[in-house]
Amino acid sequence: IYLAALLGNGLIITAVACDHRLHTPMYFFLLSLALLDLGSISTTLPKAMSNSLWDTRAISYLGCAAQLFLLVFFISAEFYLLTVMAYDRFVAICKPLHYRTLLGSRACVHMAAAAWGSGVLHAVLHTANTFSLPLCKGNALDQFFCEIPQILKLSCSDSYLRKDGLLGLNACLTLGCFVFIVLSYVQIFRAVVRIPSEQGRYKAFSTCLPHLAVVSLYVSTGMFAHLKPPSISSPFLDLVVSFLYSVVPPAVNPLIYSMRNQELKEAL
Repeated sequence: IYLAALLGNGLIITAVACDHRLHTPMYFFLLSLALLDLGSISTTLPKAMSNSLWDTRAISYLGCAAQLFLLVFFISAEFYLLTVMAYDRFVAICKPLHYRTLLGSRACVHMAAAAWGSGVLHAVLHTANTFSLPLCKGNALDQFFCEIPQILKLSCSDSYLRKDGLLGLNACLTLGCFVFIVLSYVQIFRAVVRIPSEQGRYKAFSTCLPHLAVVSLYVSTGMFAHLKPPSISSPFLDLVVSFLYSVVPPAVNPLIYSMRNQELKEAL
């Protein structure tokens, strides 16, 4: 899976960087997404593979904090970038005459930088909050990487605001972005069904449906992993859900985005 993710995302980065036909806002955001995917999956799987090879489950305290920071950064930045990509598709299909004005090169750089910057802010807040809590219930995590819910299980603090307040705020921001994405796609689909050309409708759907599939997978598995009630929690379920939101998207995103994209296929 890791090699597939490296190969797929590496090919997308190379194709977008080297083919001048792909130097458009949509592919600029796709290149940024591929970079985030590479960072996300490289934060968890190499350490897990190393531990498996050497038959150990150890990670240092600082190593765990660094892994948590990087993972939250890459996943948060990726979700904000997916929101920006939904706006890009909305403008391209619903307001094509204003596309170059609203999504010029400077605007694209600013939006991508805002997504990455928001990811850094998210990572700082979550890492500082999680590791400022006293941990007194052992030092074993039932997970293959350092994950916030698993670390909070080791905490002996009763501070609701510090343990759950930030997760609640994160859920609200995620839900807000998801609502924005859904509303954007409602407008997109309303515009697409009015396109007289069947080829035009196919091209619009081929660029929008993969994006919607990726967003749905991220939101459903990520929110379930962090907000599920303790009564239904189990080591196996936690492992499966965490695998779905941290490993599967970076591995399948290149396939999803290139499978129905003729321009990207030709560039590759």
